Amino acid sequence: MQKELQIDAKPQVKVGTSVKVKRNQWNKLLTISLFVAPAFIIYAIYVIYPIFATFNYSLHEWNSMQSEKTFIGFANYVELFNDQIFWTALKNNFLVVFISVFVQIPLGLVMALMLFAPIRGIKLFNTIYFMPFLMSTVAIGLLWVFMFDPINGTMNQLLRMLGVEKWQVAWLSEESTAMWSVLLVIVWQFAPFYMILFKAGIVGIPEELYEAAQIDGANKWKQFTHITFPLLMPTIVSSSILAIVGSLKTFDLFYIMTGGGPNNATELMGTYMFKQAFQIFDMGYASTIAFMMFFIAFIVVAIIQVMETQRRKKGGYL
Repeated sequence: MQKELQIDAKPQVKVGTSVKVKRNQWNKLLTISLFVAPAFIIYAIYVIYPIFATFNYSLHEWNSMQSEKTFIGFANYVELFNDQIFWTALKNNFLVVFISVFVQIPLGLVMALMLFAPIRGIKLFNTIYFMPFLMSTVAIGLLWVFMFDPINGTMNQLLRMLGVEKWQVAWLSEESTAMWSVLLVIVWQFAPFYMILFKAGIVGIPEELYEAAQIDGANKWKQFTHITFPLLMPTIVSSSILAIVGSLKTFDLFYIMTGGGPNNATELMGTYMFKQAFQIFDMGYASTIAFMMFFIAFIVVAIIQVMETQRRKKGGYL
């Protein structure tokens, strides 16, 4: 009789335990949800909803001076793909991406490496390097507009002092030089940001690796190629993503310095969208440009993330 009672009691204990475990799991899930909910609600309101709202507006013909919107389907996208100014803006955006990835990031890495060189007063260099990134973009834009002034600007004055007056040009007023002039300013402003990222990455590399390499007779170049660079690869990938997304949505410096001119030579998707929305008041077409900016950035970043995942599965960077 006692054995039967014991046999009957065992399932009851297991059922009670499983119920308690499930209740604890639900409590944990509820607690996590309550903590995540405020951030998710804010993210949904200010990020997710605007994406869908922008796509919805892009399917309408809508003058922002009027409240009425007319549904026109994908007509705005057809017009966009036949818009030569948009393709010029897209080409310029990809040029900014190229310069950001292949000039800004390597320059930031070189600047970060210089901070670890045995040079007196290196802390002063650290401050000087980072100053451009601390300045307001509006202030930087106006500063360089004055420096590029064709008559009294610093650039032409310097060329005059060097005796090469034939190289003097109206830097921001000529189609052949305007884009490269603004790109120079972008590199000058944002290279210090990547310098800080790489500096943080270099600080995180164990000193024992360099000591072991020195014992094995590795010179500075081999230490960089076999230790520093491979271990900085995650930082390089993250920096590349930031550079690509930032370059595709850049607006302020170009708008301040050139306004997209001359003759659309420095037009970007951001400046073109702004003109359509707040000068022509074609909010539907502006939303089409905005959604294409998001779509292109999303596709590019997704490709990078997939390539990064595949590389990690194959054994990382070493």
